[in-house]
Amino acid sequence: MTNRADRTALRTHSFTESVIREMTRVARQHDAVNLAQGFPDFPAPELLKDAACAAIQNDVNQYAITWGAPNLRNALSRKYGEHYGMEVDPERELTVTCGGTEAMAAVMLAIVNPGDEVIVMEPFYENYGPDAVLCQAKPIFLTLVAPDYRLDKAALEAAVTPKTRAIVINTPNNPTGRVFDRAELQAIADVCIEHDIIAITDEIYEHIYYEGEHIPLATFDGMRDRTITVSGLSKTFSVTGWRVGTIVAPADLSHAIRKVHDFLTVGAPAPLQEACAVGLNQLGPEYYSDMVAGYKERGAVLVAALQEAGFKCQHPQGAYYVLADFSDLSDEDSMTFGRRLAAEGGVAPVPGASFFSVPERGHSLVRFVFCKRLETLREAGERLRAFAARG
Repeated sequence: MTNRADRTALRTHSFTESVIREMTRVARQHDAVNLAQGFPDFPAPELLKDAACAAIQNDVNQYAITWGAPNLRNALSRKYGEHYGMEVDPERELTVTCGGTEAMAAVMLAIVNPGDEVIVMEPFYENYGPDAVLCQAKPIFLTLVAPDYRLDKAALEAAVTPKTRAIVINTPNNPTGRVFDRAELQAIADVCIEHDIIAITDEIYEHIYYEGEHIPLATFDGMRDRTITVSGLSKTFSVTGWRVGTIVAPADLSHAIRKVHDFLTVGAPAPLQEACAVGLNQLGPEYYSDMVAGYKERGAVLVAALQEAGFKCQHPQGAYYVLADFSDLSDEDSMTFGRRLAAEGGVAPVPGASFFSVPERGHSLVRFVFCKRLETLREAGERLRAFAARG
């Protein structure tokens, strides 16, 4: 009889299900305020909702072109040109995917071979390591040190070996809130060029930053032909459930990525692609500045509440996450504390262990999101302060 342990592929044994999504289930179980998973609890722009409904009513209900509806690819091409001065061929260099998650998986499967190494900076968004493992590659983790989480070029150089195929960069960063500056990005570019490495940049929060500037790595000298830029519309337009991700890559890499994407999902939802194209074409600079101002206000409310409750944290430079140290409140590990905070305190975070290759590195950390209504964050603040007061 087959051993039960042999019934599943070995590649699935080295990683778990998403801790972030698990904490959403924990939040529901305890009727806790969900500050774990990064989805807004406020409406998407009316323009987008109306455009999606119109597309459905106009019978845009069948498959779009596998690599993306022309209207959306053309809108994206214009956006990259206007925002970043990047010339992107919508016919050969753009792929629309089922969210940034599928985009990252498709990219890895298209360019990474078994036995390769992929450098991943930690703390990291939890998908990157498993994506490499699914390619039968080895993730090499480069730890960025708190509280600044700056990239050190010498440390990056030391992580490179003859097997290094790619480096994953996420800016603005989840979970640290860092916006990597020009010097750090130049260091990455230098290493990629010197060692012939492909950069995979996760820029899903590209329009959500409060300090510095977002600079696509692909715009650096020598990097356009060796950078794959992953982004999407879910965070920018507050439509995380629509699952519309994007990939910009050189034509030869796009060709391989599109083949993988085709057999993973065929294509992203057709009417929602049309709605996102309307959003890109019609929502002007005021939309983006108002969005950032709103998130900055929400972040200030959450950071103040956390600090008043005894957490050590600071306002992020970008994205909408706060990575907080709870060591003054408890000596529990992050998994135990996070679940107890949800059950007893009524606020669900993500345990910090899930953002590190060695869980102990995130022992006293939890991550909170602030892409929520102000009243949701104020309620969470009251619960956090009450939890801390009870000890």
